[in-house]
Parts: sequence; C-alpha cells; structure tokens
Amino acid sequence: MDYRQIPALFLADAPGLDFLNSIATPVDEPVDWISDGDGLVGWLQQAGMVPADALAAIQARATREELDEVAAKARSLREWFRGYVQKRKGRALAAKDLRELEPLNQLLARDEQHGEIVASGPDEGGVFSFRAKRRWQSTESLLMPIAESLARLVCDEDFTQVKACEGPKCTLLFADHTRGHARRWCSMAICGNRAKVAAHRARLKEAKSR
Repeated sequence: MDYRQIPALFLADAPGLDFLNSIATPVDEPVDWISDGDGLVGWLQQAGMVPADALAAIQARATREELDEVAAKARSLREWFRGYVQKRKGRALAAKDLRELEPLNQLLARDEQHGEIVASGPDEGGVFSFRAKRRWQSTESLLMPIAESLARLVCDEDFTQVKACEGPKCTLLFADHTRGHARRWCSMAICGNRAKVAAHRARLKEAKSR
C-alpha cells in the first residue's frame, strides 16, 4: 500500500518507538512511510522532528537520489534498533546493554548542534531559556533527530513497560504509561476493537455449538 494513502501512526507514547512503527500493517497490507526520500521527509514533518523551514531548505538543495539514500540509511537504522528493542522489551536495561548501542553513539557523534539563548515562552518562567539548535546542512542531518529520539528512549524510558501490541498480525510497539500498566493494544480503534469483535464472534460460535 502506498504510504501517501494513509497518515503515519503515532501511537507509541515514545518518539523512538513511533520511528520503529514507521512500517506497519494498519489495514491489510504493510505500509512503509519511509520507503523513499519523500516518505522520510513526510514522516519527519508529521512527527514534528524537523522544523518546516529546514525540511524545505534540504528538499530544495538535495537531489532525489540523495534523499532516497538517507531514507535507506533511516530504514537500516530502524531495523537495527528494532532488534535491540525486541530483545530487551519487558525487562530493565542493564549496563551491559550499552555495548550494542555503539552504532547509535557513532551516529550521534556526527550531529551538529549548538546552544542558544532564546526568549522564554509564556509558560516557561524567566526571561530567557537555553535551547539546543541543530544545523541542517546535509541530508544526513535528517537522521539526527531520529537518533536523538532513540537515545532518549533507552535513557528515559522504563523498558519493563515497552510492549508489543497483542494484535495477532500487529507489529506495533508502545510504551505503556497507563495507570496500572494494563495497556495491551497499539490502539483500541485498531487492534482493540478487532479483538473485541473476534471475542464476540467466538462467544456466539460457542453458544451455537452447545
């Protein structure tokens, strides 16, 4: 299915997991929202990871081949990190798990950021705030907010509550931030309702067989 036909899914309650969910099967056919350069730009725009003016500037000066190449790198990063998460979801991370994150640290080392003093917003308090600002000088810079989201996931998220949706055909991951940590589905509107319908049909079938 063409990724342009359906909006990307942001159901994980964690941007790093939303990136892993940029390939999914929301209906019947798999959709890869970053299957090419245009898809990567569109996904980053929907995710709010890159300012609109920076995206427009990169698109204006990059060739289609350059954008497709960085999208391929994003897909490789996604599948490598998916393996890391799948291996460790449901348990607390340990110091030994750092070794396998070296490829991510190598990518983060290429990031171009600097601090900047800006006027504070109305809800921030104080006159000024200190914020990180990224230089968007190459197509590879599009990978940097993704890499940051993955780093924040392993640093800030409780991996004992990183879960896979219980939908039989669903591949989506999420961070369970619910009270009691009872979340089972990527979304009640998607897999939750399918499970309810399936359970209802099973009950009707069982009742008829008695």
